[in-house]
Amino acid sequence: MLSFQVERFGEPLVEVRRELPEPQGAQVVLEIAACGVCHSDVHLWEGFFDLGDGQKLDATRIVSPPRTLGHEIVGTVTAVGPDVHGVKAGARRVIYPWTGCGQCELCQAGKEHLCNRPTALGIQRDGGFAQSVLVPDEKYLLAYDPLPEAQACTYACAGLTAFGALKKALPLAGGEQLLIVGAGGVGLSAIRLAKALYGVAPVVAEVDREKWDVARSAGAGDVIDPGEPDALRTLIRGSGGGVAAAVDFVGAGSSFEFALGALRKAGCLISVGLFGGSARVAPALVAMRALSIIGSYVGSLDEMRELMQIARSEALPELPVTERPLHDVSATLVDLKHGRVRGRVVVRPNGKA
Repeated sequence: MLSFQVERFGEPLVEVRRELPEPQGAQVVLEIAACGVCHSDVHLWEGFFDLGDGQKLDATRIVSPPRTLGHEIVGTVTAVGPDVHGVKAGARRVIYPWTGCGQCELCQAGKEHLCNRPTALGIQRDGGFAQSVLVPDEKYLLAYDPLPEAQACTYACAGLTAFGALKKALPLAGGEQLLIVGAGGVGLSAIRLAKALYGVAPVVAEVDREKWDVARSAGAGDVIDPGEPDALRTLIRGSGGGVAAAVDFVGAGSSFEFALGALRKAGCLISVGLFGGSARVAPALVAMRALSIIGSYVGSLDEMRELMQIARSEALPELPVTERPLHDVSATLVDLKHGRVRGRVVVRPNGKA
């Protein structure tokens, strides 16, 4: 099978051909129909996460080359191990990729995505920038029909990350406002889910004005440029003292500070983005204003099951998706790095585009 692997960090992915995996035990092999390209793939490809002030989190301790990235994966079952009983060849499934060790307290509590010994597809295990993928257990396969393949795969990360963050921020009391910072792939997922599931038309802060129309189409009530000098003051005044909750899907120092500054007393900031940088936080103000700062990282298997049930049964707005052939995955990573992507790029193997 064909796959594109990281062999040296920051360099173009290398095209390789390997033997098809043979499933053992409860393992399952899927022929990949589509795989989303996530901004975290950029960090993993580069080999670091920027923590600001010259500090970097070394991703080379997380990813060991050669490694096939890609964790938003949808496809068709082609082979199953002898212990698989719930799925057969020909089944169309989307994969929950955030697997853990299965033994620790977090895993036993259903929080594999927070495991200290993760085994995630596309990070610690080979993922979806390939023609086929080996899934460690059939329990990680979820039905997605009647969703289109290019939409279904995005729920494994963009959708799940947005859903997990929104569950920490919503529901809101009547008249209270939600701020979403960033209208990239994950931010757009949050905007459409907030509107569809909770009836909330969030205020969206986005510096790239070319994304404003897309944010409004997804369900934003208003879109503002956080880089404008009076943007924060105007937002606070217009929301009657600040928003009740803010979700930062960017994760830059400036976006974090803007979201924190926009909160009313007893407001909550959910920090999601991994763009990089550092922020100034005055602990005394956090205490005196009774603010909450919560980190949110993707979501659990149960949350993805819940999300897929909603997505399959309700008319959620589609995430803007651009489809490209798998051979363009290296160029796509570069485009993502430089902010040239609107919505989500989904790559397709086997010449599909």
